[in-house]
Amino acid sequence: MSNAQDKVLALAGMFQAARLVQKLARDGRTETRPFAASVRSVLMIDAENAAEVYGGVGGVALGLKLLRDKLSGSAEPSDLELAKYVISMLQLEAALRRRPEVAEAIRAGVRAAETQMSLFHGESEDEEEEDDADTVHPRLVDLLAELYTQTLSTLNPRIMVSGEHGHLSNPEIAARVRAGLFAGIRSAVLWRQLGGNRWQLVLQRRAIAQEAERLLKSAERQ
Repeated sequence: MSNAQDKVLALAGMFQAARLVQKLARDGRTETRPFAASVRSVLMIDAENAAEVYGGVGGVALGLKLLRDKLSGSAEPSDLELAKYVISMLQLEAALRRRPEVAEAIRAGVRAAETQMSLFHGESEDEEEEDDADTVHPRLVDLLAELYTQTLSTLNPRIMVSGEHGHLSNPEIAARVRAGLFAGIRSAVLWRQLGGNRWQLVLQRRAIAQEAERLLKSAERQ
């Protein structure tokens, strides 16, 4: 894949994570497969390309649809909040670049989570508890949520999530929200590593939307 394609996938990862967090906070639930792909992307530190980060282009199909629709003019009342989350993720990524010790703690924590999950699955006798292609194990969600609390949530500006108090006060949903935010920051880091910046979102809206549409069609053919 070209750098332009990789950048669109990384951007789709951010938009997808933002929508997942939005739905969790508002409705207490979200799409299972996109959530699994987004959360697992946090573990993909050494991926060779952006598609591999998300388990294939289809892993960010929700995000690609959002890019195609929102950057080409389709608007909904919830779009302002969605944009706020994306901008906050970019701001937090910038703060993370200024704190290398926090970035190192995240890398160490992610590798520890990988190790714990491999041991957890190895010891599990119940095959139904393990992840399949469309789900993510609750233990991984908890590990990443805790790592988010210990690292990214200590940086400013913090991402403020709006939603139903009953959902946000539920420990399970709150953990999923934090894991979703973590996935958004992972995509923001990838976007920046690929040369992405905020001006491109403004000046290249049409090109990004067109590339998102092309990638969606290619994913459907696979």
